[in-house]
Amino acid sequence: MQVGRIEGTIRFAIEDDAKLTYALEHSAAQAEMSVRYRLQEVTVTLSTEDAHRWLEGKQVGLHREYAIGGELLVVLVEKDFACLDGSDADNADAFVNPKHGTDCPRSQI
Repeated sequence: MQVGRIEGTIRFAIEDDAKLTYALEHSAAQAEMSVRYRLQEVTVTLSTEDAHRWLEGKQVGLHREYAIGGELLVVLVEKDFACLDGSDADNADAFVNPKHGTDCPRSQI
């Protein structure tokens, strides 16, 4: 929220152009969720108001559908919750898990 943008990049090979950057932004000028595609980058932008409400609330995901050229693009942005059995490093950028502090049953094999 402080910087207005968070992003990650997936690299597919060692070449500079063999990558895809995905980003989530917020803007006070934005009225509703939108998607922008540029070469090797996909950005979802939220209104600052929606971003605050989502960040501070219990709502897990945001959803929007776009009709594009006779097809349907479905955009879903979800909170990444901390793993209950993960290390602090694994959970560094995650939301607090709603089940934090409860015992998790292990699956039986």
